[in-house]
Amino acid sequence: MTAILELDDVRKLYRTGDVEVAALSGVSTRIDEGEYVAVIGPSGSGKSTLMHILGCLDVPTDGSYRLAGDDVSGMSEAQLAEVRNRRIGFVFQQFNLLASLPAWRNVELPLVYAGVPRAERRQRAEQALARVGLGERFDHKPGQLSGGQQQRVAIARALVTEPALVLADEPTGNLDSASTTDVLALLDELHAAGRTIVLITHEHDVAARAGRNLVIRDGEIVADTPTQVQVTA
Repeated sequence: MTAILELDDVRKLYRTGDVEVAALSGVSTRIDEGEYVAVIGPSGSGKSTLMHILGCLDVPTDGSYRLAGDDVSGMSEAQLAEVRNRRIGFVFQQFNLLASLPAWRNVELPLVYAGVPRAERRQRAEQALARVGLGERFDHKPGQLSGGQQQRVAIARALVTEPALVLADEPTGNLDSASTTDVLALLDELHAAGRTIVLITHEHDVAARAGRNLVIRDGEIVADTPTQVQVTA
């Protein structure tokens, strides 16, 4: 199997004056192409810090992180921004949609930053929306969509660059139970189609949808186990 991400003894220290806090303490793991992995842990466990490093929003204090074979640990901010835009699709708890723009314009934004021509941007954005079941709502603004539909727009935006990795940070945290089921079913479909997904969550029932759970506590991975739950439609 081809590794999408590899962490080797990753540590992250934060300093405030003379106080030093270890947010991550020697995390090592590997996630292969096509895996669906949930990182689960309580508040303060280090999962948010790990998410920031996986998403190239931050860099380790020590250790190495390789994304699709490239060591990103020592990259410049400009290089990290390029990696974030082209290789990682982000889905956040807050949908982070621009209220004044229709769905397709929200979805095309990563392509704008990548310099893709306008006509191609629209075509790819509409294809991504169709992929998540919103092909007929491409011109709707976020305020005209339900919470679950807005998260689907966010997922379409994450997919539009065909990234190596989809990183979902508490993607159901702001959704009701029906919308949660809807979004998790979509992630199941994306995984079944071969997409690599890393899901950050504190909810065990959400983590159970993944094929593998990494349990993090006090800045360390304390368990790495396959899940046994069979998900049915």
